[in-house]
Amino acid sequence: MRRKLRTYSLFSRKSLVNVDRFARALPPSKEIGRFLSALPDIYAGKELKALVNAVAEAHRRKRHVAVAFGGHVIKCGLSPLLVDLIRRKIVTAVAMNGGAAIHDFEISLAGKTSEDVAATLKDGSFGMARETAQAFSAAVRSGARSGRGLGNALGEIVNRRKNRFRRFSVLSAAHEAGIPATVHVALGTDIVHMHPALSAAALGESSLIDFRKLIGVVKGLERGVWLNVGSAVILPEVFLKALTVARNRGAKIRDFTTANLDMIQHYRPTVNVLQRPGGRAIALTGRHEILLPLLHAGILAVLEGDATS
Repeated sequence: MRRKLRTYSLFSRKSLVNVDRFARALPPSKEIGRFLSALPDIYAGKELKALVNAVAEAHRRKRHVAVAFGGHVIKCGLSPLLVDLIRRKIVTAVAMNGGAAIHDFEISLAGKTSEDVAATLKDGSFGMARETAQAFSAAVRSGARSGRGLGNALGEIVNRRKNRFRRFSVLSAAHEAGIPATVHVALGTDIVHMHPALSAAALGESSLIDFRKLIGVVKGLERGVWLNVGSAVILPEVFLKALTVARNRGAKIRDFTTANLDMIQHYRPTVNVLQRPGGRAIALTGRHEILLPLLHAGILAVLEGDATS
């Protein structure tokens, strides 16, 4: 029955998000540094400065700064900021759910993503873009067969095929930089799972390889930073399991910072990212499209010495 699906080209699909509207990564700014220094040392102002300083200090010490994020971060046009932090060797690992990887790939290929779900659900065309499904089918098989995992395989496909808009792709930047990029899927939650060519065995294997790679990142989190941005369930759960395996294997992870950035503070990020791990915990509540540019600008300002730390 699945083999009778009607598909269409991603390039012909109406999408709600286009790279023309994405954020721009600005260079270090003395004005931003002065702005950051002028924030009150109270509540969110104090916490934002603490997070900026934690990331800057982890970078100086060559410790991990890992960013775990959901699809909304990409849909809000924030990938250029993550790409910039990767290229500056500030972000040392990225983890994402399946939806974020899908949006990242579509952006790299067509410069657009995010379909009108309410409209396309009516005629059964939701999620039926051929190119997206074909790329993921190739990536899960390659990632499982080679042992490289799903995130690395997707980044390799984006770069090998020279996707036109790959400069906006977090997966591409991570692959080029040689840093871990892991994709953590939940079966049945992503549009590519509806397509007949996708191997369930390879999907599970390639994503499990990524989980094991992430354990290695978490093992090195001492004096580092873990950022959870816009993932309410999957990535907080993945982080908790990776942390317990790392500690079970003898890793001493005591002095580190975890942060949750989201529009509201959900239960699982609060307990799994902030409360249970035992490090310094920072919660910043607000829109991603405002918080992440502030964080990006603040980190660069502190590292350039243009803001008080």
